[in-house]
Amino acid sequence: MKLGLSTYSLHGKLSSGDMTVLDVIDYAAEHGAEHVEIVPLSYSLTDNPEWIDQIVEHAKQRGIELSNYAIGANFLTDSEEAYEQEIQRVIREVDIAAQLGVKLMRHDVASSPNVSIANFNTHLEKLANACRRIAEHAATYGITTSVENHGYLIQHADRVQTLVQAVNRDNYKTTLDVGNFVCADENPVAAVQKNLPFASMVHIKDFYLRPADRNPGAGWFTSTSGTYLRGAIIGQGDLDMWEILRIVKASGYDGYLSVEFEGMEDCLIGAKVGLDNVRRIWDAV
Repeated sequence: MKLGLSTYSLHGKLSSGDMTVLDVIDYAAEHGAEHVEIVPLSYSLTDNPEWIDQIVEHAKQRGIELSNYAIGANFLTDSEEAYEQEIQRVIREVDIAAQLGVKLMRHDVASSPNVSIANFNTHLEKLANACRRIAEHAATYGITTSVENHGYLIQHADRVQTLVQAVNRDNYKTTLDVGNFVCADENPVAAVQKNLPFASMVHIKDFYLRPADRNPGAGWFTSTSGTYLRGAIIGQGDLDMWEILRIVKASGYDGYLSVEFEGMEDCLIGAKVGLDNVRRIWDAV
């Protein structure tokens, strides 16, 4: 197992301009991380290709692996032309992943206000076709692409598996976010067990949960059925992180664990405590 940090964890500092991606790599190295996951939110490697070599070289200097490249995408488009443009855009992002030297890349698949199983089934083959084409391009670099349980429409464990099986490529798997299942009102312990065999990467995230009839106020969002959710420092939220990490460890998973902090606390504190807690819990279970 290699424990590391998603640059998304320090999104607050990146978006304010207080830190750069190179600073995040320094922060990760100073707090015992073994890898950094590149998530271009608040920055763009497409618009700033000169940063790619800088990131690769700086990570090498700090002894940090670059583990994964994670981007947004949505293949539920208004036209066939837009659908093809989105596929080609993501294919170009695969080329960036190759320049980074990573062997894992997550791209989102779909976002829709209609999260029904009927809508999922209607668009499954269209979504699978896009992912299949991208995976085939990624295979030329030896890169495994993946879908995350993310975005409501494809957030349930069974839907993730269905898409992975429909794509039917050896280098197409899932980035398994242990926390995101609660957004679809699934038990994360059970859902993690279901999807671990399909995982290329594991994100560690925690949440606070409150009943739908008890609005906690600003800073919270809702699950599909209305449960209130808020990001938490890993190990301090309402998820059974001990049992989740025990299951991951017992499965024999020996890949990357990536800390994702998205709470209201200071992100520098949230990321550090998250790293410390995952390391401590992993050793204990």
